Amino acid sequence: MTRRRSSYRSLASLQRDNRSCRACAEAGYPLESLPVLEGHEGQRAYMFGQAPGVLEGRERRPWRGRAGQNLRRWLELDEESFYATFYCASVTRCYPGRTQPGVGDRTPTPREQELCSFWLEWELRLIRPELIVTAGVLAARRLLGLRSLDQCIGTTFEHAGATVVPLPHPSGVSRWLNLPANRARLEEAIALVRAHL
Repeated sequence: MTRRRSSYRSLASLQRDNRSCRACAEAGYPLESLPVLEGHEGQRAYMFGQAPGVLEGRERRPWRGRAGQNLRRWLELDEESFYATFYCASVTRCYPGRTQPGVGDRTPTPREQELCSFWLEWELRLIRPELIVTAGVLAARRLLGLRSLDQCIGTTFEHAGATVVPLPHPSGVSRWLNLPANRARLEEAIALVRAHL
């Protein structure tokens, strides 16, 4: 059963409640994992993705699959350094399952996104990151209200006192990076992330 306190004073208690959250399942959504997140006190960089994939849902650790490998390659961080640097969370915390035709992962509904927004708000209050990196258009939309990658990749924004650097989703499913101009924008964005780290 989902437990949400009216306020949290520690990241450990927030994470304990988040890891047992079943709000979306209780609302009737067909989730295929328990919540996935990773981080600890003192981290000043926050990686904000869309939703866990099937491997992440199974292992209950974010950025484990091909998208995570691409992301770490972009950032030139090995796995240990990546998890030491970034508090990792996502718009929705549970693997949402496959799309109806079975090709690709299901995009979380606006209601699922809203049900999970509680955890994001409290994480940002408790962690107070200096840098937030959004991975994919859904994360950029949820955090900043941005509608497309074209308007944000290679640019910085501000949210709750943190510098925000949007990245395209590293899954390889998106065709956005097929254009040379967009690959150049990605390089600009990666340089911004590295400069802040």
